[in-house]
Amino acid sequence: MEPTAAAPDSVTWKVHLDRTMWIAGVRALMLQALHPVAMRGVWQRSDFREDPTGRLLRTAHFVAVTTYGSPDEARELGERVRRVHRALTFTDPDTGRTHRVDQHDLLVWVHCAEVSSYLETTVRAGLRLTPAECDRYIDEQSRTAEHVGLHRDDVPRDTASLRRYLARVRPQLRVTPEAGQAVRFLLRPDVPEHLAALAPLRPLWFPFGALSYYTLPAWARHAYRILPEVPGAPTATTEGLRLLRAGLHRIPEHHYNRIFDEATVRSADEAKKRLVAAGYRIEEGFRVRGRPGAVPAGTGVRR
Repeated sequence: MEPTAAAPDSVTWKVHLDRTMWIAGVRALMLQALHPVAMRGVWQRSDFREDPTGRLLRTAHFVAVTTYGSPDEARELGERVRRVHRALTFTDPDTGRTHRVDQHDLLVWVHCAEVSSYLETTVRAGLRLTPAECDRYIDEQSRTAEHVGLHRDDVPRDTASLRRYLARVRPQLRVTPEAGQAVRFLLRPDVPEHLAALAPLRPLWFPFGALSYYTLPAWARHAYRILPEVPGAPTATTEGLRLLRAGLHRIPEHHYNRIFDEATVRSADEAKKRLVAAGYRIEEGFRVRGRPGAVPAGTGVRR
């Protein structure tokens, strides 16, 4: 049994420890907003408008705990998320229909928008993964889907299945007024309280938000039409991602961790202790270099 929620030699660790996950997370929120019913649920039942940055940080915390938190931490967080979602309903003003926040098709959409955004963005930024590793990542993430109340077979388990799902759901997607406002929030969010000292630097967020926007699929950007489509944008976006990735990975860990809330940092510190106790070697921040007698990745053996 691994001392963390996901195995340290998993593709999940490779993807989620990549610092361009911040771009991927914003991109995921922009993509999720295109589902009219899901967006109405966020608009009516979350504090997204008052604290969009907090929403992103909570998502980062969920990803962190379900990646390198202890199995008990991941299970407890999942139970808490499911409990909150079970108690929430909202109304679609177009139909008058009442929906549950934990409605099955909405949970599947949120999961797939996140997984596709995390994988596509980090790979585009320069993370090297083979096609087989991409499939493994999507399959590994089907376990994370269980934390929000889904079964593994409710969600795609490989790249081809994920692509088919996204193509199938696309006719349902459109830009509602709420979606447009959500993207504008994400382009110019408020600075969270624990980073108040960085408030003067808020204008510098816009290039970061714009980069997230331009990583969206072309059809999604054409639907939003919030930022202009300029010649050479795809190439410039890829180059911008690679430069940002290089810069973010040069930031010392103790400075980088200031972005996260205390609970996330504490979970990471506890994970390091468990990994060292289990014989892993931790180098360059949270990078795990293996342990004596470790089972090679891809063997299908769980320790």
